[in-house]
Amino acid sequence: MEHYMMNLTLKVWRQKNADSNGSFETYEAKDISSEMSFLEMFDVLNEKLIREGKDPIAFDHDCREGICGMCSMYINGRPHGPWHGTTTCQLHMRAFKDGDTIVIEPWRANAFPVIKDLMVDRTAFDRIIQAGGYISVNTGNAVDANATPIEKDKADASFAAAACIGCGACVAACKNSSAMLFVSAKVAHLALLPQGGPERKSRVIGMIAQMDKEGFGACTATGACEAVCPKEISISNIARLNTEYISSGLMADK
Repeated sequence: MEHYMMNLTLKVWRQKNADSNGSFETYEAKDISSEMSFLEMFDVLNEKLIREGKDPIAFDHDCREGICGMCSMYINGRPHGPWHGTTTCQLHMRAFKDGDTIVIEPWRANAFPVIKDLMVDRTAFDRIIQAGGYISVNTGNAVDANATPIEKDKADASFAAAACIGCGACVAACKNSSAMLFVSAKVAHLALLPQGGPERKSRVIGMIAQMDKEGFGACTATGACEAVCPKEISISNIARLNTEYISSGLMADK
């Protein structure tokens, strides 16, 4: 693949904290390699800002391998940028052209307050997972891998749902700031497996109650969440979540 250098104009959202008013600031990113990742490009820009005695741009990052879900940036109107099924850290600068202007913002949702610049507080997701409680297991010696038979279609669907990294792109893309795709992935992951059976009903009720408490919006099934999910989580999980919730409520009434 051809390697080339480019000069870019970046319009970056700067905000001191959740209580401050933010605004876009314009920066020139020069001599950027097409083979840099988007986060490496930000590293270069921040080194320049530090040399100039300016405050570097705050952004979340950790693994830089598309696993942790921290690199939450809204790039030119799309969570994680223009590439499909890709986190921001996996996005490379060859996705852009020399002379491009790139607009970068944080996630926009009441349940994700801005910490600083491009960093948002996503601990609402942690509290939703905690509301799901635990799974019952028998401790002791490890059982044989095939001791609990699981149908392949259910195992595959559970594995696909478990791929969710909790980045919040689904919330950022949704016009209602709904967390239904995230919650449905977490519920489906365990609801499809026998290990998740004992707490199946209380789990879905607790997680949805916490989701509503956190202030996420309702799902109106536009599909924007699925379209931008870096792990391509299917909205079919939302249908499964609704079924789990309804059946749990019916059983609770008996």
